[in-house]
Amino acid sequence: MPSGIFYAASAYVLWGLFPLYFARLAAVPPAEILVHRIVWSLLFVLALLGWRRQWGWLKPALRSPKVLGAFALSALLLSCNWLTYIWAIANGHVIDASLGYFITPLVNVLLGYSVLHERPRRMQWAALALATAGVVWLTALTGQLPWIALVLAASFGAYGLLRKIAPLGALEGLTLETLLLAPPALIALALWWPTRSFPAAEFSTNLLLIGVGPLTAVPLLLFAAGARRIPMTTLGLLQYIGPSIQFGLGVWLFGEPFGGARLAGFALIWAALVLYSADGWRSARRSAALAAAS
Repeated sequence: MPSGIFYAASAYVLWGLFPLYFARLAAVPPAEILVHRIVWSLLFVLALLGWRRQWGWLKPALRSPKVLGAFALSALLLSCNWLTYIWAIANGHVIDASLGYFITPLVNVLLGYSVLHERPRRMQWAALALATAGVVWLTALTGQLPWIALVLAASFGAYGLLRKIAPLGALEGLTLETLLLAPPALIALALWWPTRSFPAAEFSTNLLLIGVGPLTAVPLLLFAAGARRIPMTTLGLLQYIGPSIQFGLGVWLFGEPFGGARLAGFALIWAALVLYSADGWRSARRSAALAAAS
């Protein structure tokens, strides 16, 4: 348990600190950062697989149309999530990005109901209603949907659903996803070569672009290691570390405007998360008590 909490919490802390990293690449177009993230992530996970001599899964996966189709869809969702997040950080929307990851657990409940035919409990329905009220409030306040938050939550929620039922683990799945995304990424790099940002005149920019590979893979591997060792309830409570850090960075470091009427919309969503977490904790305690009694 302690090692599992450490692994999972470390993954969420790293995800929470991502704005500090991507803000340093604000001069590089978001689409170009995306293709670098794909290419360098692929090279990193291939090196890791080579070190572990873990290749037995690759040939059966490449020969299975079902596996390739599922991971092509998950790769598309992942690239959409990455591009939206990079654009949000580069354009001063760190708070909106954090909102997306605050909403994601509630999107998971909705996807479980609509796709997996799970039956949410009453408190989960109440949490969804509160979060919906918060989104409606923020929409009325700004005159448009909080699209950054909704795209991030929907893409990551759907990605998580696909990976939940996928036959490959974290490392193998990320390898296949980046392998499928690599051809269009390399074509894009070739087309952008005359106006490329890499190699840049500044050594730090080159290092940061190469670093997006391990930056992407390491938290995913830590998360997978933690998820195997701790209960889902504990994992669900730890997941708020990431967006909380992002939110704090957006308000206090990047100085994004926040307060007043906008705070009311966030308060509704935070109240929904309190309900959701309390319901999960109560359900886990009930299950543990039943297991002990039997």
